[in-house]
Amino acid sequence: MFQEYKEEPLTPAGRLFIQPETNISVICCLGTHEPLRIDAIKSVIADSMLAKHPRLSSILVVDKNGHEYWRKTEIDMNRHIIFHNDPIEGAKDDQDAANILMADLAVSVPFETDKPLWELHLLISHKCAVIRAHHALGDGVSLLSFFLAMCRKADDPEKMPSMNPVVVTRSNGGGEAIGGILWRLLKLVWFTVVFVVDFIARVLWVRDETTVVSGGAGVELWPRKLVTARFLIDDMKIVKKYIPNTVSLSF
Repeated sequence: MFQEYKEEPLTPAGRLFIQPETNISVICCLGTHEPLRIDAIKSVIADSMLAKHPRLSSILVVDKNGHEYWRKTEIDMNRHIIFHNDPIEGAKDDQDAANILMADLAVSVPFETDKPLWELHLLISHKCAVIRAHHALGDGVSLLSFFLAMCRKADDPEKMPSMNPVVVTRSNGGGEAIGGILWRLLKLVWFTVVFVVDFIARVLWVRDETTVVSGGAGVELWPRKLVTARFLIDDMKIVKKYIPNTVSLSF
């Protein structure tokens, strides 16, 4: 469709995410063991799908009727790649530095609409990169799939990396009588009605109590702080072992 038209209308979800009340960014971090090679990074990005994909190489425009469109443009890498040469002040280590920067970007200035709505922050001293993209470009899953499609296997540069499929184990009790099916359907309808009524009642009458940690006006603009949680695979396996009918994930 981008090849046929110079301008592509935003999807309903995209129009929602560009509203001032729901102006959301997707932020992710990539760390390396080796120092960042700036020239190589620029060369790879300039020749990658990141610079050629229609959505990521289009600017957001609004016509005289207030309708939003994506318009194809040329990518200026110098406006998208931002260098942080000095160490992040107050950071304990590289991971903490990335958390501080991402927390700042979460309430940072809005994207400039005269360029595609994404940027790459390179923390030279901390050997990591932080990607910030507007939610109108896609959600976390679609952007992750996009970046995965840009990668290649180390042992075979011609192939994309693969992920093992999710294995779901379900018990099958054989054939089910018509009475059991009707009973499950009846419970489904009943609990759906109960949950809908409960949701509407909470929206209309229930309010959070004011506490010492309740946010005031403009709380969405207050400074943010990110911390990193680490989980041991062995601990997750123990939980999975003692909880029946859990989903097995393998990567």
